[in-house]
Amino acid sequence: MGATKTDHFTDKQNEMAAIAKALGHPARIAIVEHLIKTNACYCGDIVEVLPLAQPTVSQHLKELKNAGIIKGEIEGNAVCYCIDKKNLSKISNYFASILNRSFKSCC
Repeated sequence: MGATKTDHFTDKQNEMAAIAKALGHPARIAIVEHLIKTNACYCGDIVEVLPLAQPTVSQHLKELKNAGIIKGEIEGNAVCYCIDKKNLSKISNYFASILNRSFKSCC
């Protein structure tokens, strides 16, 4: 199997692809929605709000954190998670710029 040729694409394209990949699982969407709904850093056990085992939730949190969608900080025995608003703004602006472009009707 050939190697991925990400160097043929812009930094922005690679960044948006990594974010899209991280958001490409319904559990991760549920985590993001939960963090947005709490509107603050959430230090509770996210496992309690999802129908998934703790190791699975931890892996999803790691993927979201690596993509820059969420931030996590250790506070005592707990890890507190929140949305990275700066990066969420980048995502929003990127998709808004696509939607604001003029599209010719082709179909």
